[in-house]
Amino acid sequence: MSAVEAGIGLLCAVGGVLVASVLSPVPALHIYNVAGFILLGAATVGLPFPPQYLAMFFLGLVTGYAVLNTISSIFLSVPDDSTVFVVLPGQKYLMQRRGYEAVVLTGVGSLGGIVVLTLLAPVAPRLFPALRAILQRHLHWILWTIIAYMLLSEWPKGTDRAPAGWRRWWDGWRSLTAGLVTFLLSGALGFVLMYRSVLPVTSAYQNLLPAFVGLFAVPWVLQNLLAQVELPPQFIPRALDATPGLILRGTFAGALGGLFAAFLPVVTGGIGGFIAGHATAQRDDRLFIVSQGASKVVYYIGGFLLFFVPGLHMTRGGMAWMLSTLWTAHTPQTYYLAVAGVVLAGVLSFFLLLRLTRLTVWLVARVHYRWISIGTLAVLLMVVAAVPALGEGLGGGSVASILRSGLEGLLICVVATGIGLIPVLWGSRRMNCMGVLLLPIALNMVGAGATVAGWMGLVE
Repeated sequence: MSAVEAGIGLLCAVGGVLVASVLSPVPALHIYNVAGFILLGAATVGLPFPPQYLAMFFLGLVTGYAVLNTISSIFLSVPDDSTVFVVLPGQKYLMQRRGYEAVVLTGVGSLGGIVVLTLLAPVAPRLFPALRAILQRHLHWILWTIIAYMLLSEWPKGTDRAPAGWRRWWDGWRSLTAGLVTFLLSGALGFVLMYRSVLPVTSAYQNLLPAFVGLFAVPWVLQNLLAQVELPPQFIPRALDATPGLILRGTFAGALGGLFAAFLPVVTGGIGGFIAGHATAQRDDRLFIVSQGASKVVYYIGGFLLFFVPGLHMTRGGMAWMLSTLWTAHTPQTYYLAVAGVVLAGVLSFFLLLRLTRLTVWLVARVHYRWISIGTLAVLLMVVAAVPALGEGLGGGSVASILRSGLEGLLICVVATGIGLIPVLWGSRRMNCMGVLLLPIALNMVGAGATVAGWMGLVE
C-alpha cells in the first residue's frame, strides 16, 4: 500500500466522521441503517472507487457514531441497546442542569476506550486468533450463562411498604416477573422476525430496526410525554468533576465490558458494560458514565476492528457483516491503517462532540422539551416506515409494495413498543428486551431453535 493510498484512506475515515456528525444526533437513526443503504446502492450501481476506501469510510462512520450518539441518548432520550445504561445516570445529570457534563464524561470514556484499542493493536493478531480457538466450542454455554445472570440480577426486591399478604409478595416479585415476561415476549418476537418476518426480502438487512426502535426508543419518548418533563437550564462547567484515577477505573471497567461484547456473538455493549460494572463494583455515577462511554466505543469500534485483524477476519457487529459481502482485509498494512484511522477519527469525534453538545444545549433552552419529544416520536415513526419502504424501492418494488413495507415496519414497531413498555410500567431492566436476539440465537446454538420455531408454527 502506497503513502498516497494510505492518505486517501485516512481522508475517507475523516469523511465518515463528518457524515456521522450530521446523522448521529438524529434520534433513532442508527448508522448501520445508513451503511446498509450505501451497500445496497453499491450492489445496484457499483462502486466508483476501490472497496477498501469504503471500508475506511465505514470505519470513520462507526467511530463518529460511537462517540456522538451520546448527545441524542442523553438530551433527546432515545437510547439504543448499547447506550440505554448511559441514559439512566445521564438523565439524572440532565435534570440537575449537568447534561453537558454527562456527555463530556462519556466522551472522555470514549477516548479512553480508543486508547485501549490502540494499545491492544500490536498484540491483537496473536491474542485474538488464539482466544477464538479456545472459546469457539464453548460459546453456547457462555451465552446461556450471560442470560441466566442477566435474569437472576432481577432478584425479587420490594419496599416492605405493601400490606401483608399477596400484595407484599407481588411488590417483591413484580420486577422479576416483568423481567422474565419481557425477555420471553421479546424472544418470541425475535423468532418471528428471524423465521417468518413480515418484511420483504429486499428489506431483510433492516429486519430488526422496527423492533429495536419499538423496544428501546418509543417507550422512553412516550414516558417523557406522559411525565411532561420540564428541562432546567443547563450549566456548562469549565472543568470536569472527575479525577484521573476515577477516569482510569471507569475506562478499565468499560473496556473490559466492551471487549467482552465485541468478541462474543450477540452480546451488546450494554450487556457487556452491565456485567463489567457488577464485576468491578461500580457505585459512583461519574465512574459509571465514563465506563459506559468506553464500553460502547470498544464494542462498536473494537467489533469492527476485529474484521481487519490479520489471520482472524472475525465478523462481529452489523457493520462487519455488511462489509464482508463486498470486501475482506488481508494484509497487516491494512490493519494498522485501520488503527490509525480509528485514532484520527476518535480525536476528531471528541472535539465535534463538545461543539455539537453546546449546540444541543442551546436548542433545548429555546424549544420546549415536550415539542422535542413529539418531534422525536415523529422522526422515530418516519424512520421505521421509511427504512423498509426505501429498501423495497431500491429493490425495484412497486408503489403498492413500497407502501406495504412501510406499514409492516410500523406494525412490528407497535408490537415491540408494547413489549418495551413492560419494563417502564413495572420497574424491571430494559436490558431484558435484548431477548429479541439472545433467546433465538442461544437456542440455535444448542440446536433447539428450529424445534421451538416449529412449536410456534413458524416453520413446517
